[in-house]
Amino acid sequence: MAKLKISKKITTALINSLGAGVVPRVGLEHIAVGREQELKSLLQNLDDIGEGVSAFRFIIGNYGSGKSFMLQLLRNRGMQQGFVVADADLSAKRRLAGTNNEGLATYRELMSRLATKTRPDGGALVAILEGWINKIQQDVVKETNLRPNDEGFDDQVEAKIREVVQYIEDLVHGFDFGSVIVAYWRGYRLDDDKLKAAALRWLRGEFSTKTEARNALGVRVIIDDDSWYDYVRLIAKFVAEIGYKGLLIMLDEAVNLYQISTTVTREKNYNRLLGIFNDTMQCNAENLGIFIGGTTKFLEDPNRGLFADTAWRRRTKESRFVTQAGVQEFMGPVMRLNPLLEAEILTLLQRLMEIHSLNFGYDNCLKNNELTEFIQEIVNRLGAEALLTPGEIIRDFISVLNILYQNSDISFSELIHGSGFKPTLAGQDTDIDEDDVAEFSL
Repeated sequence: MAKLKISKKITTALINSLGAGVVPRVGLEHIAVGREQELKSLLQNLDDIGEGVSAFRFIIGNYGSGKSFMLQLLRNRGMQQGFVVADADLSAKRRLAGTNNEGLATYRELMSRLATKTRPDGGALVAILEGWINKIQQDVVKETNLRPNDEGFDDQVEAKIREVVQYIEDLVHGFDFGSVIVAYWRGYRLDDDKLKAAALRWLRGEFSTKTEARNALGVRVIIDDDSWYDYVRLIAKFVAEIGYKGLLIMLDEAVNLYQISTTVTREKNYNRLLGIFNDTMQCNAENLGIFIGGTTKFLEDPNRGLFADTAWRRRTKESRFVTQAGVQEFMGPVMRLNPLLEAEILTLLQRLMEIHSLNFGYDNCLKNNELTEFIQEIVNRLGAEALLTPGEIIRDFISVLNILYQNSDISFSELIHGSGFKPTLAGQDTDIDEDDVAEFSL
């Protein structure tokens, strides 16, 4: 096996994140195992979005199957390819619709987590706007030989800004969106921090009244719970016009919509999701990708899941030909993550062991037969090989590696065969409802 070349920063991030049961934000490519066809399909979506169309995909799987991992891997690939990306976890306070601005809260979270290749940690809105303005200024210098302090320079820049704005003014709310973009430019040109801050507040959905927005910016609308998706479409079109490939939105923990106890509220969220689904699948939006991570119950429960609605069931139920042939379809709106094969789990453990040894500076301490022994012990104790998903064994394996590294007198066999070793598995405690257990995200 080729020696991995990974920085200390990334190995530490991987070990710390995986040991805590959360998906790392960096280094995912080093532990991506067994999802080649799924990833190929998602990357095809990125190619299509970059060409100006839109896409919507559900990534569905049981707890620990790798939904959040796939979303984060796609997020990182998207940034590398020149997309603007934003991700958020749905929760009781962040939904798609609600009576207390839960949909707007999701929009605000997405805007705070806007990221690009040069700003991968979020908060990229200012960088996107000012990077675009700087590029326009450079173009004006090249085309006219004017300098920033020359008379007429600012007029040339504003003319180019309005060329972009006019492409989005015909969309729903596009005129007001364009007016705010121009207002930001004017604040930038006049060194008016107050005007720039007002424009950013508006774009982030932080104005609470139309009167406040009109006084600050001269626009008569604000982003609210009913209109927030329209502005996601506008931002996707805008970033595509200024040089990015488009906008990718990743929403995880969709099970929180399934867990809404009030039927009316739950159905309102499902209907909002259906509207977004129809809009993107019909390519009414441009340069926009929506990717949703959810559990099988969220999709298939006939009482509370999407399948409770005939329209959703018709759109997302697997074709009978897929069922009859016993194969998996990777190109449809629903991508299901099946458990990894034992050989794939073995490869994953090999990589984790090498990352761990690289991070702490020791030689690999376990052989392949011992890794296979660990897998079989997990399978035997869980009772079924079908339960072999990454999230169920990674934390245990990292813990085993930590113990062996810290205690040279303990052997691998006595550690994993001891009576005190109990594999971690979400939802197996009989006193805990599976729906109430925090999902292990990898």
